[in-house]
Amino acid sequence: MEVRVIDISDPLWPEILKGLRHDFYHLPEYVALEGDRIGAVPEAVAISEDGAIFFLPYLLRQCDRLFEGAPDPPKIFDVVSPYGYPGILLNEVAVGRVGFLNSAINQLVSLFQTKNVCSAFFRLHPILNRNFELENSPGTNIKRMETVSIDLQQSTDEIWHQTRSEHRNKINKCKRAGFTARFVDFHQYIDSFREIYEETMNRVGASQLYYFSEEYFVRLSEALGQRCSLCLVELDGQIACAGLFAEHCGIIQYHLGGTKSEFLKQAPSKLMFDRARFWAKERGNEIFHLGGGVGSAKDSLYHFKAGFSQQRETFVTLSLIADAEKYNYLIGLRAKLLNIEPERLFEADFFPAYRASLS
Repeated sequence: MEVRVIDISDPLWPEILKGLRHDFYHLPEYVALEGDRIGAVPEAVAISEDGAIFFLPYLLRQCDRLFEGAPDPPKIFDVVSPYGYPGILLNEVAVGRVGFLNSAINQLVSLFQTKNVCSAFFRLHPILNRNFELENSPGTNIKRMETVSIDLQQSTDEIWHQTRSEHRNKINKCKRAGFTARFVDFHQYIDSFREIYEETMNRVGASQLYYFSEEYFVRLSEALGQRCSLCLVELDGQIACAGLFAEHCGIIQYHLGGTKSEFLKQAPSKLMFDRARFWAKERGNEIFHLGGGVGSAKDSLYHFKAGFSQQRETFVTLSLIADAEKYNYLIGLRAKLLNIEPERLFEADFFPAYRASLS
């Protein structure tokens, strides 16, 4: 097998993507944006053998930032997926070759060991990674959760029929009340969107993971260009809610959104998703992925999204411990700095355990 690490500026990255169905999460511009946001190095790895191709974007993080105050912070790294659902890309030859995926994962672990990477956490793509059969092996852990999608190749009547009656009633009430939904150029409405989004995050008590700077949104607009559209729901010229949708290779992703507090009772976001799904269908897309709950839990957000469709996708996360000795060393070091027993970090049910928040 040939294993190649690809830099963000390498023209090989977009060249490989030309031959693979992918999403916006795999674009080098998006991975670079995420790298800058969390202070990590954006990279991808391509593994090939006799026409079979495995491609994976990731962010390389330094672990020594976790141990400020330690006398000699270790030069150890870990890897994480960019925000969203990047996943692993395989071409048709790779999909049809028995054992190729697991062999590629083994090569990936070996690569990480040479790069002094102790662990990696990947979020797979619920659509593009539907048929992946990954095997649990020493040092790996696979979790399966659920997200919601809409098959846009169904008729408009069937899509509407699958909508929960409560949602249908709210959508019709919004229309009768004078709410209207439309798609606009995201770049022109960045400030309005950010204001509504941050108000929403503050209201629900979101973690810092879900906050983004003004510069981030500007760069996101530039990176995605026409792939990125903003849906606004308005009443008498006032924006009630807004949602950011990305369109790529026949897949529509709901990325981020929010509702002004004063309009919560009317639930204008239901009208927004209703408009978005039929807009996406009109444009010839195949599937609309709404996502899941916060942290992929079956919470109120999941319940809201599930009201638009009966179709479910399996969302998989893959955790790898590439170097158990270094991984356990970091857990011990973090526990010592926090003056706790290492078991407390494991009990937090977070991977990697040395990055667990105990607050």
